[in-house]
Formats: sequence, C-alpha cells, structure tokens
Amino acid sequence: MSRKHKPTTDRDISPDSLDFLLPMFWPLSETLAALEVSRQYFKALGGASAGRAPVAPVWHTENRVRLDLPTMYLREFGTPDGTLPVLIDAPYAAHRATIADFCEDHSLVEALLKAGIPAVWVTDWKSSAPEMRFFSIDSYLAELSVAIDDLGGRVHLIGLCQGGWLSAMLAARFPDKVASLVLVGAPIDTGAGGSPVQQLAEGMPMSSFERIVAAGQGRMLGSFLMSGWRSIYPGGRYLEQALTLFDGLEGETRDMHLRRFEDWFEDMVDLPGTYYLQVIQQLFKENRLATGRFVGLGRRLDLKDVTCPTYLLAGASDEIAVSDQVFAARALLGTPADQIRTALIPGGHLDLFMGRDSIARIWPEIGAWIRAQG
Repeated sequence: MSRKHKPTTDRDISPDSLDFLLPMFWPLSETLAALEVSRQYFKALGGASAGRAPVAPVWHTENRVRLDLPTMYLREFGTPDGTLPVLIDAPYAAHRATIADFCEDHSLVEALLKAGIPAVWVTDWKSSAPEMRFFSIDSYLAELSVAIDDLGGRVHLIGLCQGGWLSAMLAARFPDKVASLVLVGAPIDTGAGGSPVQQLAEGMPMSSFERIVAAGQGRMLGSFLMSGWRSIYPGGRYLEQALTLFDGLEGETRDMHLRRFEDWFEDMVDLPGTYYLQVIQQLFKENRLATGRFVGLGRRLDLKDVTCPTYLLAGASDEIAVSDQVFAARALLGTPADQIRTALIPGGHLDLFMGRDSIARIWPEIGAWIRAQG
C-alpha cells in the first residue's frame, strides 16, 4: 500500500525549510565551491563575525532625513544650491539603501558630490512592518512622486536595480517630473536574456510564492529572502564579490570593509506581501512593464512616454539584471536614440554600485553627464 504524504501547510514553512528551493538551482559542485568561498571570506574576517548581533545600517556620508514617509526616509547629502535636484532611487528588493553610500572609494553618493553635484537625495526604503503588508507597487510609486514634489517637482532621477524599474514607471506616469533618467542594473525588460531571478520566477508557480508570503503573515520576510538569494548566487559568488570588491586593501581597512559588507548583506529587509507578489506576477512572469500592460496609479504605463535624456549602465557579468534586460530600454523608451547613452562595465551587480573602478571612473562621468543636462 502506498504511503500518503502529509500535505505541506503554511506552518510547515520556515526560513530553514525554504532550502528545498536550492537543489533546483544549486548543483553539488556549486555547493562545494560555496563552502570554499565562505571559508575564505570568514578567514579574511578572522572568524570574528560568527554570532555577532545585527548592526544598524551605516551611511558613509553625513546626511539628514528630509522626509519621513510611510515607505521611506528621504535622505539629503551635500548642500542644496537651487539647481535641479539629483534623486537616487535605491533598490527595494532585499538589501538596505546604504548600497548607494557604502564606504570610502565605494560610494556613488560621494562620487557624485565630488563630481560637482552640490546635493544628492536618496530613497531609504523602510523594511516592511506588519501593518505595511498590503502596500503595493502603487504605494512606492506614489511616495516616490511625493518625494519629487517635495524637491520642487522635477529631478534628475537615478534608479538602481529595482529602483530602476520603479524610476522608469515614475517617468512614464509623470514625464514632466523627470529631467533625465539614469538606469543602473535595472531589469526593464525581464524577458530579454536570462537571469537566475527570472528563472526562479518562471520556475516556481505563484502558489509557492503565495505560501511563503502567507508563512510571513502577509510579508516576504528578509530571512526567507536569504534562502532565495543563496539560490540566485550559487557557489557563494556573492561572498566572492565581497572579496574582490576590496582587492588591493590590506590589514584593518580591508577587515573593516568586509565586516561592514557582512552587516549589510545579512540585514535583509522585509517586503510587503502584496508588493512582492505583484513584482513576481506582473513584472517577472508577465513582463507587463516592457510590453506596455502595467497599470501604475490608475493608468496603463507606456515607456514611449519617457522622452528625457537617458543613461543606461550595465555589468557584463551581472547575474541579477543581465545587460540585455537593461539595454532593452533603448528600444522601449521614447527618448531619441541620440539622447540615450550606454555603458557596459566589467564585473557583476555590486560592481555597478560600489566597485572601486566604477566609482572612480563611471560615476564621475555620470555626474558630468547629469550636469550637462541642465
């Protein structure tokens, strides 16, 4: 007689139990490689990181909170002088917004200020509290619009990763609010090229994502995201990036940066369940933004309505947003071809935001490009 299996319920799901996802994306050889990278990483840290309590997010550059909204703190860096504001829409997908201002020589905020931009603002998205569980993409789109209104109603908008597709939505919904658009590692067309994120979204039924959100009582918890993140970065390549990001540094400085990276990496935010499930269903499974079927704040968004000068930046080995997904925007936006600038740098996703070479070379160029737009 065949043995009946007990059906899985929401109560059976825990962050540890989500490791059942890993075999689909993480072969044994990759697992062994991950262990070796982890050994190298914690050896570099001197083993001091084990069991440390979570550390509050740290910003490298002095700043103040200009707005405290339900979804975000709007942070102000530098000294405003009346010129058109530069707003960085930081990612809201897994990690804290401090990725935009990590540490010396690894801060794009600092690079822009040094490039002659007097002030920069950053969306510091809040981790979802239980009462935020029903927040949707519209919630974040609306408050990004509020932040722009508070800055005078028109900005140069820089979207990082998830912040890129949200920024593209904002520019399509309110074209007059965006003077120029910079999209960095942003999966605008999720159907272009292949990425582990896209494979994960396509490979699992919505019911599985819904079960995980239900286990988080209506939220996608950061602890659950960590399990998925391990599958997206097999072989420990995320930790490997940390080691390569700080190549050339030695002694206490390198140890300090590695510890700060570990604090940042382990501090994953919680996401509202409604928002997260919309992202999976509408953006990754159905690719509604690129195909002109996404409805934002009551209107269908057409990327052809985005006509402002645009800069597209991608990483040659980016595993989160492959370059095809970023550069597909060239054909989707309404911006004239001669006003679209593109750059492809060596390296992966993190190199775009905190890599020493990109901070020293690409971000000053982006700063000069923004200033040239007026």
